[in-house]
Amino acid sequence: MATQNLSQYRPEEVPSAKGMKVGVVVSEWNSEITFALRDGAVETLLRHGAANDDVIVRYVPGSFELTVGAQLMAGYTTVDAVICLGCVIQGETPHFDYICQGVAFGLTQVSVNFEIPVIFGVLTTLNKEQAHERSGGRLGNKGVEAAVTAIKMANLKLHFQRFEKS
Repeated sequence: MATQNLSQYRPEEVPSAKGMKVGVVVSEWNSEITFALRDGAVETLLRHGAANDDVIVRYVPGSFELTVGAQLMAGYTTVDAVICLGCVIQGETPHFDYICQGVAFGLTQVSVNFEIPVIFGVLTTLNKEQAHERSGGRLGNKGVEAAVTAIKMANLKLHFQRFEKS
């Protein structure tokens, strides 16, 4: 169980997102949850200086499709980071495990293959109540956390690019 509000962070410790281009790939499955995550992520990016035109939001049918959505975003745009937002709620079958493992592995592969931060903003909860708590409820919004992570990781990449090997 989360013990910290996902939306709480120190804004002064987050680099500026001015000039950064960020892709946001959102699952349409459990849209009342994922669209709240999207709103939290986009608002956070804008709050930290990203321009509206530099935030590219695209949709995929479900969380399993986030991997291909991230790959397409990384391959066909010039984004500095990709935020993937989804919600998988455990049911009575192993489907939950397969989806969560596949998405986690797939997004890691996209990140490594394209050498850009691909942020795992997927809620993996036991029930819908927990998902609501983490998408703007009492535990904050995982979309905010994902956006902060994207900004920090894109900034880290920019830092290393300045010291690129000759």
